[in-house]
Amino acid sequence: MSSDHDDTIPLLSDSIPENPIRLPEQELQRKESAQPAVSKNSQANRSISKINQSPKIGLQRTSRTTQKLKLLPEDPPNLADENDEEVYSQVTRIKDTPARKDAETLGKSQRDLLPRVTAYCTCGSYKMKDLLRWLKDRKRIHNTNPKLFDECLYTPFTYKDWRSEHVSQDDQHHFIRLADEGGEIDIGKRNDIFIFEYGVIIMWGYTPKEEAAFLEDLAKFESEKLSAEDIQVEEFNYYITKSYQPRIYNDFITIRDDSNYMLKLSISHALAQSVKISLFEELVDNTIEDTEDIPQQIAQTGKVEMTKDEIMKSIGELFILRININLHGSVLDSPELMWAEPHLEPIYQATRGYLEINQRVELLNQRLEVISDLLQMLKEQLGHSHEENLEFIVVVLVAVEVLVSIINIMIDILTY
Repeated sequence: MSSDHDDTIPLLSDSIPENPIRLPEQELQRKESAQPAVSKNSQANRSISKINQSPKIGLQRTSRTTQKLKLLPEDPPNLADENDEEVYSQVTRIKDTPARKDAETLGKSQRDLLPRVTAYCTCGSYKMKDLLRWLKDRKRIHNTNPKLFDECLYTPFTYKDWRSEHVSQDDQHHFIRLADEGGEIDIGKRNDIFIFEYGVIIMWGYTPKEEAAFLEDLAKFESEKLSAEDIQVEEFNYYITKSYQPRIYNDFITIRDDSNYMLKLSISHALAQSVKISLFEELVDNTIEDTEDIPQQIAQTGKVEMTKDEIMKSIGELFILRININLHGSVLDSPELMWAEPHLEPIYQATRGYLEINQRVELLNQRLEVISDLLQMLKEQLGHSHEENLEFIVVVLVAVEVLVSIINIMIDILTY
């Protein structure tokens, strides 16, 4: 044989090539000439058995069959020695000793020692004009001083009957140390409230009892009130220290100036967006869970086993969900305040990054696409059902016409 023929036929002719579906052409001819004539059924059976015995092809990537090069980045630092705990933690990355000691000390048991930051999403929107008027009327009772920032209403609000009415400025500051090498922490509380028009309220420095009391007063200004099980809540704690750089770690917010309400406003914007996104996430998840049987019905029976009224109700519910999310689409963007006060933008973006808002919005959009596909599928099913009904009506009319024609012909025959 020639050398060309030797290049085409593998040395081990009985072995299975890497890709069992593609064989050299001359090898196929040689095997076909060597095999006796058999029926098509036996050839098919042998082909199926060969495919079953052959290895799985796997991913169709070019790097599997080509000499491709990809350089990896430099090795990252080995953090195995730093993270000896069972739960992964980034506390070892904090280089400032007082900050690291405080971060290691702070935990669930210390949350009662520090003032709270709580975000509530209670309704679709608030009546801001009526709420602003109500807060102005409470100035003597609760020391309110409301200020409107676009879609956010800020005011201090103090419950004098539950707190000492005559407290000096020096007594408002209470300094503690959580660790021997930790920083000096101020837990003096200043009560601030940020109410966002899209149904979210952020409360700084209140007890659970005070939060419940204010939410009860706020209920009369709510539009599209959420049920108790749909209300979204996010809880944080904060403290004031000048010993190290402000940060957020393990849901503990560190700030330097408790009286700077603009700083709290930039953080509150991100918290409000996060809790509102939580509501959207729950609505989308509930909708997908309620409609997950529809694709299964189509896969099993080839059609949706739903009546026209049920399909229209499902379409209406999906449309309402999409409209609500799109109407609040501006909630997911950077607030206009960041354009007017650019020095607040880094604080807002840092808090937004901690709350993973960008990733959650992207995932939310992907889930909305799934709902859109389901909506389109229901529309097509409804259209097919309508076409089938029209076809059935046409068939019945043709049958009636043929029957009437036959009767007329028989009458004519019997008459003549």
